[in-house]
Amino acid sequence: MRVAVIQQANSDDLAANMARSEALVRDAAAQGAELVMLQELHRSLYFCQREDTHCFDLAETIPGPSTERLGALARELGIVLVGSLFEKRATGLYHNTAVVMERDGSLAGTYRKMHIPDDPGFYEKFYFTPGDADFNDGRSGFSPIQTSVGKLGLLICWDQWYPEAARLMALAGAEILLYPTAIGWDLNDDDAEKERQRDAWITVQRAHAIANGVPVIVANRTGYEAAPDGSDDGVQFWGNSFIAGPQGEFLAHADADSELALVADIDMKRSEAVRRIWPYLRDRRVDAYGDLLKRYRD
Repeated sequence: MRVAVIQQANSDDLAANMARSEALVRDAAAQGAELVMLQELHRSLYFCQREDTHCFDLAETIPGPSTERLGALARELGIVLVGSLFEKRATGLYHNTAVVMERDGSLAGTYRKMHIPDDPGFYEKFYFTPGDADFNDGRSGFSPIQTSVGKLGLLICWDQWYPEAARLMALAGAEILLYPTAIGWDLNDDDAEKERQRDAWITVQRAHAIANGVPVIVANRTGYEAAPDGSDDGVQFWGNSFIAGPQGEFLAHADADSELALVADIDMKRSEAVRRIWPYLRDRRVDAYGDLLKRYRD
């Protein structure tokens, strides 16, 4: 199956951002991609650099304008399209939510970000409520979304550091792990620290592919987004979107600065072959993992 991730820079012009996203999605589809994923919060600047109640005006309902537009695009191109939205679930209740649009334009499912960071320049706890641990129908918050191209294990940005999230998706039958992302450097860090952070981010996600025997696709934004206070801080998003196979091997890897549709072919049969020689799921000691349910083992 041919897949694509979209890497782009954003501005404060919402219409221009969406137009650019659409153009890159069309490029991916023209190259034969059946599954295309956009980066985290692709509609706007990364507003979480500050705590500002006016930013809640960016939120929208699901279904709503963005799902209608993304659904129409998916239907026109005959692809499965993954978007990322600032969701208004109810008055005063908001989520960072991934949406999956089917080939016919319908909404196949949603995933609400489970791990919410709160760090300088990434004040997401001010805006986002974590996804529910359990849905009303009994499904876990870490539940794959069934689509015409397979079961998609959607996780979002900060979720990507947690092996538990990837494993739970794999245990629920996810055939691919997908990470829409907005991550970059604090410009006050030196070059060595920047390199360590970027390499850690790439390594941990490739490790999720290896530990679970499934492909991983990652879409990160690129470009510099200034601090809202006008200082020289801000975030330099590091791009480096990539697509990896079930042994963590790179199938495609973007640079730091380019806006592009990154395309690669995934052999969906390789997961079966890899899990036969590395049967991690078989050898898990589920009887000995009780302490994982504790915050810390004293």
